[in-house]
Amino acid sequence: MAKNYAALAHSVVNALGGVDNIAAVTHCMTRLRFVVKDASHIDGETLKNTSGVMGVVRNDNQCQVIIGNTVSQAFREVVNLLPQDMQPVETQSPQKLTLKRIGAGILDALIGTMSPLIPAIIGGSMVKLLAMVLEMSGALPKGSSTLTILTVIGDGAFFFLPLMVAASAAVKFKTNMSLAIAIAGVLVHPSFIDLMAKAAQGEHVEFALIPVTAVKYTYTVIPALVMTWCLSYIERWVDRITPAVTKNFLKPMLIVLIAAPLAIVLIGPLGIWIGSAISALVYTIHGYLGWLSVAIMGALWPLLVMTGMHRVFTPTIIQTIAETGKEGMVMPSEIGANLSLGGSSLAVAWKTKNPELRQTAMAAAASAILAGISEPALYGVAVRLKRPLIASLISGFICGAVAGIAGLASHSMAAPGLFTSVQFFDPANPISIVWVFGVMALAVVLSFVLTLLLGFEDIPVETTNTPQTAQPVTVKEARA
Repeated sequence: MAKNYAALAHSVVNALGGVDNIAAVTHCMTRLRFVVKDASHIDGETLKNTSGVMGVVRNDNQCQVIIGNTVSQAFREVVNLLPQDMQPVETQSPQKLTLKRIGAGILDALIGTMSPLIPAIIGGSMVKLLAMVLEMSGALPKGSSTLTILTVIGDGAFFFLPLMVAASAAVKFKTNMSLAIAIAGVLVHPSFIDLMAKAAQGEHVEFALIPVTAVKYTYTVIPALVMTWCLSYIERWVDRITPAVTKNFLKPMLIVLIAAPLAIVLIGPLGIWIGSAISALVYTIHGYLGWLSVAIMGALWPLLVMTGMHRVFTPTIIQTIAETGKEGMVMPSEIGANLSLGGSSLAVAWKTKNPELRQTAMAAAASAILAGISEPALYGVAVRLKRPLIASLISGFICGAVAGIAGLASHSMAAPGLFTSVQFFDPANPISIVWVFGVMALAVVLSFVLTLLLGFEDIPVETTNTPQTAQPVTVKEARA
């Protein structure tokens, strides 16, 4: 793990083609996320071999550089290298529209919008969990004002999720954030919520003779995301048709008058149907396959993380927990997936002769096992040495099967690890916490043993900071 983040930032920026080639940069929990102007200027080999970089994921003009748990320190140094007034600039010529490009665009929009919101969502869900534990233990009586306030604090991020999504999506789609928030605010306004409740009970609701579908927008993601994307086009169109002398008042008024009704009549219901369809598909599979779906997800999860596809499940998890109080497919599968990567890293730390690899593996194992942050273990150890990854996938499948058979479900969406294990505790089934710790212990031990059995090609000390791939150490080299 690099300590000189200024040097690391300088090396990364240079490998990306320099400051002039960077259009935008942000970060999530472990990755620097760059948008570059010209992907051909990226020096992929140099970037991958930079000390402190655990891995690189590229997709068209986007490049994710995996740093690990200290990504925020690297991000600050990167920002220091960029001009203060840097804005994303689209310099590419129009490209052919393909299904692959459409899919990549949707995935990028989802990941780019949701990633900045994860801390608030995790914080809120853990506070809700704390309130539940305090009520269950009798520390706070049911109905007490303290318990109510704690619950509201935890629920705030979920109730106003459309506003948070709109703000984040406005940055992603380069549109006016205040307008996006204002329009999303319409969807969660108390009067509008009351109107939708009446519509749900059969009362006819219309806007300008157009029927309005009864939809509950609190706790939702897709409607605000689609609405903000449409807003980015509406804003540009209105800007072109309004006279310069009236832009200060006419432009925002027209944008709101067009975008808000459009969100209520068409985009909102469409977004709800899309979100419901995704959730229905995921949990229909779970309904048919049962524990096997959790096992399969446990094996696939590290591979999904590698491609960034794991964020696709974020809206589904959030909405499911908000509506039912728990999620029983994706989150339980992560227990085995995360801790298996930690167990494999422990085995590498135990067996390697390379001091730097041992240090990296120990830190990665602690991150995965204690906090559920698996990317340092995934990129710093498993992918690098390959066989530990295979051991982790096998262990993830087995542990996912056990979690599925036990019927484990999460009441929060914090990354599953030892510190967040309480999120799987079911007050109606106290034995659930025993199953959680059992699955965690099984994941660490099984992946540890499998990694030792499969073995791995150790990284020679002299090549630690060069190629990211392991090189075999032969008897002849050892003697030399």
